[in-house]
Amino acid sequence: MNHVLLTLLLFLLPVTLCQTALAEEPVVAPTAPYLLPGSPTFDLTITQFREKFNADNPGMTLNEFRAIVSSRDKITLTRAATKINENLYASTALERGTLKIKSMQITWLPIQGPEQKAAKAKAMAWMAALLRAFTPGITEKQSMERLTTLLSESKSKRYYQKSEGAIRYVVADNGEKGLTLAVEPIKLALSDASDANNK
Repeated sequence: MNHVLLTLLLFLLPVTLCQTALAEEPVVAPTAPYLLPGSPTFDLTITQFREKFNADNPGMTLNEFRAIVSSRDKITLTRAATKINENLYASTALERGTLKIKSMQITWLPIQGPEQKAAKAKAMAWMAALLRAFTPGITEKQSMERLTTLLSESKSKRYYQKSEGAIRYVVADNGEKGLTLAVEPIKLALSDASDANNK
């Protein structure tokens, strides 16, 4: 079952994402296919992220995330998503128990017709806001430039990843089925830190 389908199925599920409900729920949701095994978490729970995102981005409101349940999931992760509008969704992979973020995604389902340009602009604005949420000090203009670069570098590739410091950006392009931008933390190896100090 692909990422987009799972996102759409979430609205058929009555499970609301909250600390108590998820801690007691025995079935969890699937990992993002690009999430690295043993990956770390951001020092931020999904509730903290949503509150900060909404405060930092007037006019962009993330609604409460709801759990996506699947019997094929690993027991250490919980997946959840929220609908932004008819063709834009936010989803996340969380550490089970703490609900700290392992991966945060925005998915755009492309539309055809006269509304396509406006829908794409809105999707780009949300994706740029996601970049700013995990990159302190970056401006709105810089986040849009970074997003444009990522999308340009990922063109004609179904899957693309780029690491900057302790953050990994992932672009998964499924054509008409959706374009997903993910932001994930990565572990820095000692050799990486050493190389950075030598530059």
